[in-house]
Amino acid sequence: MHYARTAILLAGMTALFMAIGLVLGGKTGMIIALAIAIATNIFAYWRSGDMVLSMYGAREVDARSEPELYQLTAGLARNAGLPMPRLYIIDDPQPNAFATGRDPANAAVAVNSGLLQMLSREEAAGVIAHELAHIKHRDTLLMTVTATLAGAISMLANFGMFFSSGRDREGPGPIASIAIAILAPVAAMIVQMAISRSREYEADRLGAEISGNPRALASALARIHGAAQHIPNEAAEANPATAHMFIINPLSGRSMDNLFSTHPDTGNRIAALEAIAQRMGAAPKRQAGFVEGVGLDDLKPRGPWG
Repeated sequence: MHYARTAILLAGMTALFMAIGLVLGGKTGMIIALAIAIATNIFAYWRSGDMVLSMYGAREVDARSEPELYQLTAGLARNAGLPMPRLYIIDDPQPNAFATGRDPANAAVAVNSGLLQMLSREEAAGVIAHELAHIKHRDTLLMTVTATLAGAISMLANFGMFFSSGRDREGPGPIASIAIAILAPVAAMIVQMAISRSREYEADRLGAEISGNPRALASALARIHGAAQHIPNEAAEANPATAHMFIINPLSGRSMDNLFSTHPDTGNRIAALEAIAQRMGAAPKRQAGFVEGVGLDDLKPRGPWG
């Protein structure tokens, strides 16, 4: 099924590339856009994961440099029946995380330093288990390819504004160029929304099974959601096409990029995890305040595994 989703994504994004090229440069523009799309698709499949990690300045760690984090991730990977992924830390105060890679054998999990400072060990385990669920479902290829192609579409649309001029009567006018620059990224963002939202619920479910503690994951989602409203992630703000890769939307809402959220409502995700906890036989626990009630005082560091 994941191969079909990837094929549909690549076809849809390629068609969008060609449509932009056709509007900007007629048949010649469409052919050039097709060539760019093919090259981007090939690059996205093989190298987009490394590109995203580099984009965020992620540094790889191992059992010697981060023994507790490494051992925790290795244990969860065994629970999930997965090989140990490459493990990265991003020096960013916002607690967040994402997974990337074209398949489980070439996967990586990246966690922000803020996550290790603000979340307990159980909460961090829930987050890592969620990311391993994405790897197990092979969502990471889909998510990383989407980020790469969405960014490329935005770049192509913006180029259209510079290359469009009154000298080319067959080209689009300035109003059409501006419309393309706005609508093309929105179209790519809608594709991201459709893909990401449905996969987050499933990753929450499997992540709860891998960690065995759905309420710890629910607590982590609440704390990350609250922190994202107060602690900006500068790299994500500069590269909004990658926002859907994170467990919680990293964008602070300072720009129009939050107009279309790539993530389902955090409260709904927490409610779904509470239902999973009850099915697993855990005693009901009041979760009120997990989202709306999280304020700055609730976001004080807990220590790596407090």
